[in-house]
Amino acid sequence: MKKPVFEGSGVAIVTPFTDSGVDFAKLAELCEFHIREKTDAIVVAGTTGEASTMPDAEHLEAVRCVIETVGGRIPVIAGAGSNDTSHAVELSLECERLGADALLHVSPYYNKTSQNGLYHHFKANADAVSIPIIIYNVPSRTGMNINPETCQRLSELPNISGIKECKIEQAPEVANLCGDNLIRYSGEDAMVLPILSLGGKGVISVMANIVPRYTHDMVRAYLDGNTAEATRLQVYLVPLIKAMFMDVNPIPVKAAMNLMGMNVGKCRMPLFDLSPEQLSKLEAVLRQYDLIGVTK
Repeated sequence: MKKPVFEGSGVAIVTPFTDSGVDFAKLAELCEFHIREKTDAIVVAGTTGEASTMPDAEHLEAVRCVIETVGGRIPVIAGAGSNDTSHAVELSLECERLGADALLHVSPYYNKTSQNGLYHHFKANADAVSIPIIIYNVPSRTGMNINPETCQRLSELPNISGIKECKIEQAPEVANLCGDNLIRYSGEDAMVLPILSLGGKGVISVMANIVPRYTHDMVRAYLDGNTAEATRLQVYLVPLIKAMFMDVNPIPVKAAMNLMGMNVGKCRMPLFDLSPEQLSKLEAVLRQYDLIGVTK
């Protein structure tokens, strides 16, 4: 059985931007906010963090900022994925050198490979570092699935610790094939409890950027055996989760954070602002949860 990198709620933290670059002071503030609100781990420079628009130097400075701010209080998981295996290995080594507790690796995208190619891509990264790797299966973005049989092969590698799973329908088969050799985390805020019911240990969450305490409490309730409370929270959060995905992530969540007073700036292009109509709908949902104008 492999040891989980974390149990509970891991936030896929946004990257706050100004016109001149990453707002590192704000990023540090967000880390402190999450620690106060009981977030169990921080994932930096992932999809929600807009890593695809960040040069390597900026990417690694964001990782450094989070690691130094957190100071070992909770695990820091650094995004290090790429569709270029050698580039992914370079990022992995640098993130490990900076002190990351674990790495998150999305499967190669655009230049799609075979299932055997996926295995060897992840293996090359696992062989290069001594810290755990969580693989990230998100076929809607990458254009290909990490099949359950490939998950089983990967689970036999010591440094492949877990999977952030967005193809929820294959989760039972992955659980059957991998057991405790591949720790499972939900990659979908709307489907946290199904993953937990299959022995999963938590979620890597977009929603946790705005309601970290609710997200933590939901997962913790389930893991502690209070399934009724976990179910209540999952259902209660449905309108908010839907609002977070009314447009391409992280456009809505950053807009929500700005409405809440967090001032994280805009997304980088090609991601673009919500329309006035979308923004009005988002504001209405936030008001349902008394989140407008909330400051840290």
